[in-house]
Order: sequence, then C-alpha cells, then structure tokens
Amino acid sequence: MIGLYVLYDAKHAQRKYEKHLSESRRGVSLTVEELAALDELITPLVLKGQPLSHIFATHKDEIPCCRRTLYNYFDKRVLTAKNIDLPRRVRYRKRKVKKEPSDKILNGAFRNGRTYKDFERYMENHPDLDVVELDTVLGRQGTKRRLLTMLFRKSHFMLVFLIPDGKQESVIRVLDDLTQKLTLPVFQQYFPVILTDNGSEFKLPDRMEKTVDGKNRTRVFYCDPFISGQKGRLEKNHEFIRYVIPKGKSLAKYTQYDIDLMTSHINSTARDGLNGKTPFDMAELLLDKRIPAIAGQFKVSPDEVMLKPELINR
Repeated sequence: MIGLYVLYDAKHAQRKYEKHLSESRRGVSLTVEELAALDELITPLVLKGQPLSHIFATHKDEIPCCRRTLYNYFDKRVLTAKNIDLPRRVRYRKRKVKKEPSDKILNGAFRNGRTYKDFERYMENHPDLDVVELDTVLGRQGTKRRLLTMLFRKSHFMLVFLIPDGKQESVIRVLDDLTQKLTLPVFQQYFPVILTDNGSEFKLPDRMEKTVDGKNRTRVFYCDPFISGQKGRLEKNHEFIRYVIPKGKSLAKYTQYDIDLMTSHINSTARDGLNGKTPFDMAELLLDKRIPAIAGQFKVSPDEVMLKPELINR
C-alpha cells in the first residue's frame, strides 16, 4: 500500500494566511491594534445580551466607528462576538395573519366610552397627562402564571408583577396594592390614564378605575382589537423580557425578586428613543421615587446590564 504524503511549503502557507487575513479585513479601516481594542470592549458586553444602542450610548467616546460600520464588522466576522449574539439581528418568526375582531369584543359593554377613539379624544383634552400601557406576558402554554406589565409612556419605565393567573381579580389586586403603597393622590398623579387591550383579565374597568371604597383613581381605555401598535412602547419592551425569559418558558420557578432583577436591568438599558438615556434616568426626572422602590427595582451600572436567561436562571 502506497502512503499519501503532503509536502509543507512554509512560504506558500504564509502567503495563503496573509491573503486570508487581508480578505477578512477588507473594508476594515482600523489597525490591528484598534480592532483588538474594539473587540475587547464590545464582545463581553454583547455576550451579556446588551443591544448595540445601549453600548454606543454608554461607550460612544471609546468606539472609533459609527454603528453602521460596527454592524458591518459583525457581518465580516472580524470580532469574537457574532451576528447570532445580537438579539435584534436574529430572524423572527413570520407574523400570524391578523384576525378580525368578533362582534362580542367590539360590542362588549366594558368598552362603552372606553374605545381607542374615546382615548384619543380624552388625551386631546388632557395632553399633559401621562399614559400607562398595561398588558400581560404569558409563560408556557397551558400554565396559569403570567407577568402583568405596566409602562409609563413618557419615561419608558416599566413595572412587572408576577401574578398567579389571568383572572380579573389578580389584576385588580395589583392595582389595589399599588394604590395602598403609593397613597391615592400619588397613584392618581402617576397613573391618570391606563391603556390596555381587550383581554379577559381587563374586563372589569369599573373596579380598575376605582378603589375598594369607590374613589376614582384612574381612567381605563381599550385599544382596538388586534392592533397592538396602539400600545407599541410596551410591546417593544416585551422584547427585552423575551431576551431573558424566552417565549414558551415556564414561569413556575421564578419569584418576584427574579422579575424585579430582570426589570431593573431592562430599565437600565439605554434607548435610542430616549436620546441614549435609560428609562431609569427618565424616571428620576418624571416619576415619584417611591414607584421604583416599591417595585423592588434598582439602577444597574451600564456595563453590568445583562439581558440573557442566565440573569435569573439559578
């Protein structure tokens, strides 16, 4: 049997390596040293799940290129972190075909005087009021536990409460608890208008709007059925939740402390829509300091922000 021999040519191997290195760096305007420093800065933060918008907002003076160029570097694979590590660059599932709302929803008594058109008219007359968008996030299909989410439109600051089920009483219990802890005047000031969807858990608007002793605390309005963009800020924020708790993941093992920790990191993430500020920054200007405190939230330093399941998976 004749053996197969391969001759190693050092000069040929070196030329091949240099050609590969040159091709991989084509279009990269940084020196080898600058690229290494950029990689050392960017990769650990990306691997924590931080969006590039957050990284740019907190390290813009240290990054020697624009965001578009940095995306190109990810495409060229010249950094240790890859495209798959960027949450906004993964491929999303095709959206389901939009459903048509049933007459039962459209004509539901709970919507009387509380439709989205009613909401728009009310806000025209009260433009200075903040709006709190309200929704729920489900865990694994067939399980009861879910997250009740609230977002203050002006600050993008979000509150998240772990509730045992999707019953109306569970939602009202959270509102009652907030009212008691904040006091009625503070609740009235910072929760003057609530905008939510037509889910069964929100179909007792009178009890949501009034305290246990019948005092007015807020106004409740409903989005048009199946038009989630009418409370788009909250829907967008749900993406951050899904970075930490992927869709279909059971909520059974999580505690309210876990949820508070996750929400603290989300509210500490810088946003383009806030000119590089975080919801926490805006909350310090626009909200009563008791609101983050009673929700168990704290400000996370920029480089410590993590939006990965490892944050709360023990």
